[in-house]
Amino acid sequence: MEKSKKVALNRQRRHRHIRKKVIGTAQRPRLVVYRSLKHIYAQLVDDISQKSLLGVSTLTPQVREKIRTTKGKCEKSKEVGRFLAMMAKAKGIEKVVFDRAGYLYHGRVKALAEGAREKGLQF
Repeated sequence: MEKSKKVALNRQRRHRHIRKKVIGTAQRPRLVVYRSLKHIYAQLVDDISQKSLLGVSTLTPQVREKIRTTKGKCEKSKEVGRFLAMMAKAKGIEKVVFDRAGYLYHGRVKALAEGAREKGLQF
């Protein structure tokens, strides 16, 4: 098996293991993170009604304007976290459950979480 396929399968296995325990509700949604090679995506999900409440990424126009001059993926991820927290506060969401989706809590995932915490989102 190719190494990249094996890495992806291992991440999916870890994500399934995490999802058994982490459940989002309308009052405390699940903050899901997805990393691609170039971008990072985050969304708030209500698992009870199976709806996505809010989604932000490095491709979101407002975020894209802010990160135009930013160097490094970690700084861009932190800005995505800040913008997500601002949008969540506007919708009245104060607390979330963090779902790292099988990724290590390191680098871009950690930067996104720290950015969200900076703007007042509680995990």
